[in-house]
Amino acid sequence: MAKYGKKASQKVKRAMRERKRGTLRSGRSRKKVTSRRQAITIRLSKAHQSGAKVPRKKSSTKRKKK
Repeated sequence: MAKYGKKASQKVKRAMRERKRGTLRSGRSRKKVTSRRQAITIRLSKAHQSGAKVPRKKSSTKRKKK
């Protein structure tokens, strides 16, 4: 079973090309994305919003104080 859907992997592939060209931008400030990890994260979140098969983000569990 694949972790990500076909549409999600296509979006990530496109993000990598954009990052290499220097056209991928992020956030309100529209700063240029240089990090590979950040490019993947941006596209996966966009893919998830558009309804592609992307697993949910793992939520962190806080430890209880004794």
